[in-house]
Amino acid sequence: MQFRPQDTNVSSISLHIEGMDCASCVGKIETALGRLPGVSDIHLNFAAEKLNLRLASDSAVQATDIARTIESLGFGVSIDTSSKTRPNADIEKLTHAAPRWWQTRKGRHVIGLGALMGVAYAISLFFPAYELWVFAVAVIIGILPFTRKAWALARSGSPFSIEALMSVAALGALIIGEAEEAAAVVFLFSVGELLESVAAGRARAGIKALASLVPKTARLLDAQGTQREVSAATLRVDDLVLVRPGDHVPADGLIIHGTSSLDESPLTGESIPRTKVSGDNVFAGSINIDGVLRIRVEKTIADNTISRIIHLVEEAQAAKAPTARFIEQFSRYYTPAVMAIAALIMIVPPLAIGGDWQTWLYRGLALLLIACPCALVLSTPAAIASGLAAGTRRGILVKGGNALELIGQIGAVAFDKTGTLTEGKPRVTNVIALGQKREEEVLALCASVESGSSHPLAKAIVSHAEAAQVLIPIASNASATAGKAVHAQVEGHRLTVGSPIYAVQAATLSPEQLAHIEALQLEGKTVSVLLDEQRRVALGLVALRDEPRPDAHEAVATLKAMGVRPIMLTGDNRRSAQVIADKLGMECVAELLPQDKLRLINKIKDDTKVAMVGDGINDAPALATADIGIAMGGGTDVAIETADAALLKNRVMDVVHLVALSRATMANIHQNVVFSLGLKGLFLITTILGFTGLWVAVLADTGATALVTLNALRLHAYARATPAPTWTNRSRLAATPHH
Repeated sequence: MQFRPQDTNVSSISLHIEGMDCASCVGKIETALGRLPGVSDIHLNFAAEKLNLRLASDSAVQATDIARTIESLGFGVSIDTSSKTRPNADIEKLTHAAPRWWQTRKGRHVIGLGALMGVAYAISLFFPAYELWVFAVAVIIGILPFTRKAWALARSGSPFSIEALMSVAALGALIIGEAEEAAAVVFLFSVGELLESVAAGRARAGIKALASLVPKTARLLDAQGTQREVSAATLRVDDLVLVRPGDHVPADGLIIHGTSSLDESPLTGESIPRTKVSGDNVFAGSINIDGVLRIRVEKTIADNTISRIIHLVEEAQAAKAPTARFIEQFSRYYTPAVMAIAALIMIVPPLAIGGDWQTWLYRGLALLLIACPCALVLSTPAAIASGLAAGTRRGILVKGGNALELIGQIGAVAFDKTGTLTEGKPRVTNVIALGQKREEEVLALCASVESGSSHPLAKAIVSHAEAAQVLIPIASNASATAGKAVHAQVEGHRLTVGSPIYAVQAATLSPEQLAHIEALQLEGKTVSVLLDEQRRVALGLVALRDEPRPDAHEAVATLKAMGVRPIMLTGDNRRSAQVIADKLGMECVAELLPQDKLRLINKIKDDTKVAMVGDGINDAPALATADIGIAMGGGTDVAIETADAALLKNRVMDVVHLVALSRATMANIHQNVVFSLGLKGLFLITTILGFTGLWVAVLADTGATALVTLNALRLHAYARATPAPTWTNRSRLAATPHH
């Protein structure tokens, strides 16, 4: 956490918490710490197992007191001081292998309790007279850890914990003579706790998978070019590293020598390798395929792209969605209400209708187990965490459950044009020779004149000539007329490449030539005219256009099929924008100033929720104004800070995947809520009627919790999913992840 420098009367404390199996554990810890004097700003991330808080300097409470309080609740805790001394400490923790289930405290408890139950059953078979006593011993030994935890939770402000409810139910069953069933309840509850722990570990696997992308070692080059293998965590800015074919890039950096294809799929999900040359940026975790590269480190392990993604995902998982907050509020009333019903079940029938006390006490005790809200509380954060992790593995970063929940509700998407719907790089579309020149000659001469310019159009012409393997003559005496033309001496002639307006002023163009230019402009293309200055004649035309991204048309069509209205909002000229819009089949409003974009977005917001998709820099005001801001090119700092979501792969189709993932996540949440409440309601009725007993009530709680978690984990399939199906607004909640 970051705190303001003027907050000199408080200190920040970071802790690593172990043993949290569901979101209700977060509430227990937050409640206990909230009762300690001097403790404030408690932020506990269940998925990342991190706790950050502020502690007043004049408080009698110390960090060790906080740790003891958490340990008394049955959780493991360690005070994290390593992040200050070793910035890569968080990455190191994430890459450590998690213990197997049988190596954990809960695993050992289940194994021991299972052995004890086996011994108890064996003794009861051979010595039936001692059956009650041997099972009573098994119950007392098995329930002791839960009773201690229940007492600590009650003292810290959480009296209605599942541990308390289970302890009362098991001891109550023991008192009324149901020792065998009480022992089964304790054992099944322990197994359920273990299953929850395993499921929670799988939910956290997404972040650990990201951390594992960073290689452990790097080949460091010294000033003399000598190689030595060092830990990747020790690399510093401006270090030189050698990356051989097959190696992972150890740090974000800049290629200073070499050319190679890099597989960035572990980071962005993009399956096609990208060719990288000197001067290009590379990201830690990318795989070098076929060339030897020398790379200058630009970011340490704590600041590289993977670390920033991990930090973003952890923050997103810590942010509670509106549905999660509602469920938590609901559960605060739900548990006491069911407990009151259990008390009435125990008392009213015997007093009112003369029912058997033991029978109704038994049924009331079973209802106590059904009262636990674990599955209900977990239903939302488990799905949100899985949805965020699935998006991240697909190169889609979402900043929190609130954003993920809202994205699926949008009715319109406003797109910027340049760099969003289009690639942001003009490409040569036409080369037209005028007079005696051939098209290859026109292209070669234009590239020669433009070779010294850094203008995007000039770079596009030169790149096109190089790709066509055209021999580019050497130019000399280059100069420029700002905003109008570029001049150079080529093969003894003074040539100019300029705009049509400049060409009309500097040369004599025939009606046929003017018609050519107008026809190209009507297609939304930018035209450059090659002129011979001495003869004042046009030698040829080169037309360029910023083409739509390959997947833009499919994305727009799919959004329409999903019931989402796509619209282009751009500052470009109306003619060029309309050509792109017609090609993609979408609405277009062009020649907009920044304030015009804001006005239109606010107008759309009057009718429906709207998302804005832009580059995260020029469109920052619009991204902030829309209900949801989505940044293309999410690897930039500005994009991550500005938008609610960022698309690492720069694919328009990922907007579709983002909406689909949001709707599937909300469908998963609704399934979990209906399942957990429906199962509890069913067993509430069957228990009152006497059809089910204590052990089934345990399954109704711990079993539902484990199943809710496993259902949420199905969202991980979106990391491998094919493009989203056609949906409508009316069926948006029917979506489920698919392969």
